[in-house]
Amino acid sequence: MEDAAMGRWEGIRDLLSDTGRDWDRRIFRFQALAVAGAQLRFADTWSRAEPESADAITLLAHVEAVRSMIVSHAEGQVLREAAWRTCHAAAAAYPEDPSPWVVLLSLLRFHAPDWGALKEIWGEVSARDPYNREAHHEVLTYLFQRNHGRAGEMFQWAQDRAETAPRGLPIAVLPLVALAESHRQRLEIDSSAYGLTIHPWIDCPYIDRVLEGWWHYRAPHPHAQFAEDANYLAHALSLANRHKEAWEVFEAIGPYACDRPWSYCGDAQALFLRHRRWAQNAITSR
Repeated sequence: MEDAAMGRWEGIRDLLSDTGRDWDRRIFRFQALAVAGAQLRFADTWSRAEPESADAITLLAHVEAVRSMIVSHAEGQVLREAAWRTCHAAAAAYPEDPSPWVVLLSLLRFHAPDWGALKEIWGEVSARDPYNREAHHEVLTYLFQRNHGRAGEMFQWAQDRAETAPRGLPIAVLPLVALAESHRQRLEIDSSAYGLTIHPWIDCPYIDRVLEGWWHYRAPHPHAQFAEDANYLAHALSLANRHKEAWEVFEAIGPYACDRPWSYCGDAQALFLRHRRWAQNAITSR
């Protein structure tokens, strides 16, 4: 990031080269760099300096996608079309890489709903990395009711994917993401009638499935978005008043609190710290 801020892309090239075929971390690093690259020019400079580099083209695709999402709709449409073309160029440059197809999934949210395109792009990702965490979250986000989903579709897809994924994968967390989004939307519609006094995490059947489907059998080396997935689990356990169980999750999170889903229920920082304290007290008072 420091190199990027000064226009130097050589360190980024080395980082991505060292990442190799670790698709999980490759996508995460592209995403983090793209957020910075949206306001800077290092991705553009690199792609011009090394036009045959698949990494350079793929990073530019990520950057162009982010740029298209932070501008007006009319201007964004032009940028999205450019990002779409760059994604296909990146896919052609490195056919085994699922990264460009994950970007295309994100771009679909901003196009008119196209189920045929969604299925086609999902098929391309699945052929390369069938349990890609980011691709699953992009499809789930597409199915949010505020985007292109309908009632029940979001939950059905999340449950189906969580139940069919091998044990130990963070795909199991998808139903908790869907539940948090459903709660957020209900609060947006009528916060006075649906708040923390009535919430969906008490007696939530998904929590134990996440513990058994992912948490208890997770890999020793955390995946790139571990903090976000663990925050969803800690949040669910906390609001279900399962504070003793939540402490192990809070310990694993350490200082890496995430805004979502805590912010869906109030002040994110205050809620995280309060529930972490309650979880610690539940352990020490045994």
